[in-house]
Amino acid sequence: MVYKLFLDADVVIDFFTDREPHVNPASELFELNEQGRVKLFLTAVSINNIYYIVRKFLGHKKTIEVIETLAEMTEILGTTKSEIHQALKNNFSDFEDSIQYSSALTIKDLDAIITRNIKDYKNSSIAVMTPLNFLKMKEYKES
Repeated sequence: MVYKLFLDADVVIDFFTDREPHVNPASELFELNEQGRVKLFLTAVSINNIYYIVRKFLGHKKTIEVIETLAEMTEILGTTKSEIHQALKNNFSDFEDSIQYSSALTIKDLDAIITRNIKDYKNSSIAVMTPLNFLKMKEYKES
């Protein structure tokens, strides 16, 4: 089974900046993606945020390389007027996460939203997990 996972920007930033203690579970997700066992999705909005934060760690040139790699490794969703209108109705306390959620809703058969900010997605109709919780669930289902 190939899991479809929507990544919040925090997970991607953990991976590319080696942020402890979160880097290992994030790395495992990207490794599973390389193996074709998961398919990773994120939004163009996340790309902006990832660039802004990762640049502080790696500088402009290296961060552009990171974005190029990320674009090859993932499916990147656009954010349209429809997602913005939906985000306004979601009853999320964090508007950016509401936009992310609205974009995630457009992915057919999405298995989970992967984030470290689970509390921000408390109104989600989609499963929401940390990277570590997803990996444990996957391992359990496959054993």
